[in-house]
Amino acid sequence: MTFPRLATYSIDGSTRYGAVVDGGIVDLSAKFARQYPTLREVIAAGALTRLADDAARLRPDHALDAITWLPPIPAPEKIICIGVNYPDRNAEYKDGQEAPKYPSMFMRTPRSFVGHNTPLVRPRASAQLDYEGELVLVIGKAGRHIPESAALDHIAAVTLCNEGTIRDWVRHAKFNVTQGKNFDSTGSLGPWLVPYTDEKQIADIRLTTRVNGETRQDDRTGRLIFGFRYLINYLSTFTTLAPGDVIVTGTPTGAGARFDPPRYLKPGDIVEVEAENIGVLRNGVIDEAP
Repeated sequence: MTFPRLATYSIDGSTRYGAVVDGGIVDLSAKFARQYPTLREVIAAGALTRLADDAARLRPDHALDAITWLPPIPAPEKIICIGVNYPDRNAEYKDGQEAPKYPSMFMRTPRSFVGHNTPLVRPRASAQLDYEGELVLVIGKAGRHIPESAALDHIAAVTLCNEGTIRDWVRHAKFNVTQGKNFDSTGSLGPWLVPYTDEKQIADIRLTTRVNGETRQDDRTGRLIFGFRYLINYLSTFTTLAPGDVIVTGTPTGAGARFDPPRYLKPGDIVEVEAENIGVLRNGVIDEAP
């Protein structure tokens, strides 16, 4: 089954948004920019599926190889990342503890992410750039104290994340990982948004991460310690979830740090995060310019 796909991109120095159809992209911003300046406003209006349906009848305006992919949501109010959310990931810590009672989490900045087909940047400060493939929920309807029974009604779309991490920098402090999670251009989001339809679309789908064609991570969302309903309920207890908010839901076991010796990313590597019903998020790796 083919799901609608909406993307943010740049071409000729202009940032646009559109729908991916027939191997190209329909420029929806040309028609709707005054009403919806970005996909964030499209989401807030509940118009993702309508715009995608309109685009399905149109011919592409641009070839995909002519555009530069950007993270789908420009300037989200919040990017909330969930840690240790697959059973085997919890076991990696070898601390003998059962699954945690509450989710671990941290925030990331928009500047720490690039789009599909844009290289991740290994920073001058460290060679320990690691990958973490994850499924992403994008909030469509604002809410606070959202009950689990209604939680999925607040999802507008899903996408993918490579939640790139600088491993030595996440250990700089006793109680946080913020430093190692927010280096510029170390993670990626995309390639596009797939409008959320129903729970079956995401309840138990396969999520994999490959490095240079080798499968490193492989699990299913049905095994999450903290499921999607719970996460939305829990997060909305302490913060108002807003349209366009990004929830990065956790990575399976198999990140580079867990190999002996560790297998961190290096320039020239290609990382692919793939999920059923969504697609493939692909990025190369380069070194930060001197």
